[in-house]
Amino acid sequence: MKLGPFSKYIGLSALVHVGIVALLSISMSMTPKPKIQPQPQGQPIQAVTIDQSRIDEQVKRIKADKERKRLAEKKRIEELERKLKEVENKRKAEQNRLKKLETERKRKEQEKKAADKAVAEAKKKQKLEAEKARKAEAERKRKEAERKAAEKAAAEAKKKREKEEAERRRKEEERKRKEQEAREQAELERLMQQELEAENQQIGQQRQAQILSEIDKFTALIRATIQRNWLVDSSMAGKQCQLTIRLARDGFVTSVDNGVGDPVVCSSARNAVLKAGTLPMSADPEVNQKMREIRLTVEPNL
Repeated sequence: MKLGPFSKYIGLSALVHVGIVALLSISMSMTPKPKIQPQPQGQPIQAVTIDQSRIDEQVKRIKADKERKRLAEKKRIEELERKLKEVENKRKAEQNRLKKLETERKRKEQEKKAADKAVAEAKKKQKLEAEKARKAEAERKRKEAERKAAEKAAAEAKKKREKEEAERRRKEEERKRKEQEAREQAELERLMQQELEAENQQIGQQRQAQILSEIDKFTALIRATIQRNWLVDSSMAGKQCQLTIRLARDGFVTSVDNGVGDPVVCSSARNAVLKAGTLPMSADPEVNQKMREIRLTVEPNL
């Protein structure tokens, strides 16, 4: 069992009391008792001469010695009692000090508990506020992300509509352009046919046949030349393109248009004409003149 902080003073006080009792017992045991001299039996009593002054002196000395011892013992006991009282006073003072320390400890403990409770409540409140702020921020970010996503989707939808509208207009313009070119080409061909018919009427059937034969011949040669220089693939099968080619007197290609027909076929056919550079040309001046500008419909040989 753990002893209290002032148990040593209680033990010391008990030891002092025990010491006082022991000393008193020793003092009483040390006090000399008068001895009774046994009387000898069977012998005659002899007269003894006693010096009374020596007896009185011895008694006086014994009494003085006893008084001295008594006073010394009294003084020692008083000293022990004083020390005991001093120890008791120290014990009480220590006890009071410990009580004050305990009271102070309890007061500080209560203050600490109150402070800890206040800190815990403050932390709890701060944590709740932080959680609330975090949720609010998360909600704000979510709404912001939704708003941005909606704006992005709207912008993309608008861009898609604009792109589709632009593509529609482009196709419509392309269709109108091709229709116009077709009408112009048809008209041109009609006029050329009329002109050819008029020329045929003027130069006669024989010459006209000769010219047409010469034109067909060199047209076939030109087609063959284009086919030799034409890079084709299977995707062009069944597709055509009408090219307008202008030639110099020696057959040198001075220009070739983009063509009317399939865009891929027209582009590759035009490249074939430019690659050839010079096309077959008749030496007949009349045929040569007629072939300075030719409209040729070509189709890849696959």
